[in-house]
Amino acid sequence: MKGSKGSLYDDLKRRILTMELDPDEDLDEVALSERYGLSRTPVREIFRRLEGEGYIEIRANRGARVVPMNHSTLRHFFLVAPMIYAATGRLAVQNFKPSQLSDLKDTQERFRKASVSSDALSMVLENNRFHEIIGEMSGNAYLQPSLGRLLIDHARIGHTFFRPRNADMRKRLQKAVEHHDGFISAIGAHEEDAVVDLVFEHWELSRENMEMFIAPQGLKADALVGDS
Repeated sequence: MKGSKGSLYDDLKRRILTMELDPDEDLDEVALSERYGLSRTPVREIFRRLEGEGYIEIRANRGARVVPMNHSTLRHFFLVAPMIYAATGRLAVQNFKPSQLSDLKDTQERFRKASVSSDALSMVLENNRFHEIIGEMSGNAYLQPSLGRLLIDHARIGHTFFRPRNADMRKRLQKAVEHHDGFISAIGAHEEDAVVDLVFEHWELSRENMEMFIAPQGLKADALVGDS
């Protein structure tokens, strides 16, 4: 595959979010250079960019690896995610631009189509982009990096959500689609409280699924912090 720095950047993000690359998996700088037709210098530049965004880690004398997930990672994720999402949603209502709302609607339509066709990989990516846009709407230089880091693990921890295996899971997925529509309506109407309420409904839907299929038993009590 011959490509560009942009292609390598986009492909690595996609492969990490969709779990094509496992947490803690080593990245082969030489192989990627050859695959994308790039010298090692631009590959290293992409690695540094992805490290800054929370997708990978670069270790001295050991190379790059996909950012790992462990008990500590999951615990911190469950504790802070609803707080970050709520703050981001409130600021999005205050600061969004019409062009961003239009992008949000377009992304939602792609997410909806992917849900109808059971395209799990597209659902992961479009859902991630949907919430990224809300972060961009917030216009907050402190929250956006935190949200971006959360979304990486949200996609990886919750990937089973987009592969429903029974009627209950399919019902939950449809509810997530409806929540997205609700976000669009509430943001467009400048209804801060409605957005924050939706954030916690949406989080609860995701959290229950993640606990069911991914989170270790010891994390269940931690996750309840968001309910108090």
